[in-house]
Amino acid sequence: MGVFVYEIRSGLSQIPRAHSAAFLSAVEAELGETLTQASLQQFLEESFGLIYVSSGGSEGLFLQQFSSYDKPCYLLTSGDSNSLAASMEILAYLRQHGRKGEILHGDVQSIASRIRVLSRAARAKQALTGLRIGVVGKPSDWLIASTLDRAACAEKLGVEVVDIPMEELFEANRTAPSVQNEWTEMLRSFGYDTIETEKALRIYDALKLLVSRHNLGAVTVRCFDLLDSVCTTGCLALAILNAEGIYAGCEGDVPSTLSMAILGELSARPVFMCNPSRIDTKAGHIVLAHCTLPVNMPRGMTLTTHFESGIGVAIAGNIPLGTCTIFKAGSDLSRYYAKAGEIEKNLNETALCRTQIQVALDDMTYFLTNPIQNHHLVCAGDWTREAEEFFALL
Repeated sequence: MGVFVYEIRSGLSQIPRAHSAAFLSAVEAELGETLTQASLQQFLEESFGLIYVSSGGSEGLFLQQFSSYDKPCYLLTSGDSNSLAASMEILAYLRQHGRKGEILHGDVQSIASRIRVLSRAARAKQALTGLRIGVVGKPSDWLIASTLDRAACAEKLGVEVVDIPMEELFEANRTAPSVQNEWTEMLRSFGYDTIETEKALRIYDALKLLVSRHNLGAVTVRCFDLLDSVCTTGCLALAILNAEGIYAGCEGDVPSTLSMAILGELSARPVFMCNPSRIDTKAGHIVLAHCTLPVNMPRGMTLTTHFESGIGVAIAGNIPLGTCTIFKAGSDLSRYYAKAGEIEKNLNETALCRTQIQVALDDMTYFLTNPIQNHHLVCAGDWTREAEEFFALL
């Protein structure tokens, strides 16, 4: 994708431009992304970029060119030609005027690591700005705390919630064209009950139509209403939509669906929406479970019935072990939880939803004293620093 860099340099600098180019090349090699020298206009139009303060005496140039810049100023510095000293003066000015900024300095590995975190946060914010979340039906009755603050989320991120009646989904279930792709073929190949599989995939067809009709980037469904009306579940539909990059949540839970989108954009990884089901504070682990997950997330899976109802089609997946992030954003985006843990094993218990993982955490006080609602989100990798920077941008 590449990162734009705009260089400010005093006319008094005695350091050859080749020296600056060598520094940027070293950072670029470590970063694994192209550092593109940008014009001032190009830089100002980007959601994220680096201001390379290549020499002392550049402070006045910064004021001339960035006096009205309203994004955080990330000041890339070398250890030569008073680059750091000038950056410190600039950062002090920014702080005095209530503006955000940071100096990126040190060894190239540390600089590149920091750029990755900052760029992911900024790009996630850009990708999510104006996100349209479809809510098919109302949130499930038991989600008594899971109500999105629509005004706050619209102000901070431009999120728009689109209310869609269940009747529109039922109509689409009757009329939507059948969608055939690699995911539907894969799910059919399991040889699970053909009638039940086709009924479940019809919900995918219907939701796919609604996503297109309403131009949605995310959707959540009051899925338990499907049990009586069409005698199936939304588990397969949500699993496929998530694999396709349409963030899809259960039970009409809008805050969790938005949280899923945030974690997905920060990590570029599939995200599992799940219930915290059991906590062992002495052993230091938590069990998380649900009946759906993105079909591109597990290393293997089987099809079975939905846990609570015993009907329809649900996914029992084996999620790869290793480092993960457990995440949840608050209803007004003023608060969030992000914690790295280790997926220790997949479980196969009869008294839990079908996909079950045990995650080691060093502190679970949050879950027992001040949780952000029920559902939480899990993906592979540690994205806690990216989450911190994302919320600092809001």
